[in-house]
Amino acid sequence: MLSQSLKTTYQDKIVPKLIEQFKYVNVHQVPKVIKVTINRGLGEASQNAKALEASLNEMAVITGQKPVVTRAKKAIAGFKIRQGMPVGIMVTLRSDRMYSFLERLINLSLPRIRDFRGVSPKSFDGRGNYTMGIREQLIFPEISYDSVDQVRGMDISIITTARTDEEGRALLKEMGMPFRE
Repeated sequence: MLSQSLKTTYQDKIVPKLIEQFKYVNVHQVPKVIKVTINRGLGEASQNAKALEASLNEMAVITGQKPVVTRAKKAIAGFKIRQGMPVGIMVTLRSDRMYSFLERLINLSLPRIRDFRGVSPKSFDGRGNYTMGIREQLIFPEISYDSVDQVRGMDISIITTARTDEEGRALLKEMGMPFRE
């Protein structure tokens, strides 16, 4: 089982390191990952129903969970969008699925990016949460090159209980996230 190894690594190795580094008094002060949200905007979904269907299938294969279709809150004439039209999809992963996804992302997918030098250490939001954009879905080993009709990107947000960016960065670095120096 994949998810157990990152989870047990977190409990056995990362927690003691962070307690030592930040001088926490209580184990519950140690930052942990609460959830991972994966989001994809689909502007063309309003005209092209196939794009939405293909994206839903891809996201389900990548995350192991059925995505939710997000709809337009209000009409925007300039983009030819009416209220209630599908404009994107998203998945929220927690517990075992989240650890499993993070492990695959860090160890398998990110190293497959062309000219990869590490992810930006600047993409923290000030509260220890990290967001990154991925340009193409082909970096995930679950997606076969032949089944892709169009290359689309997605945003991945890793939400932690860290209070500062420094704590969040230390947590993700210990988990193996390859930050650019």
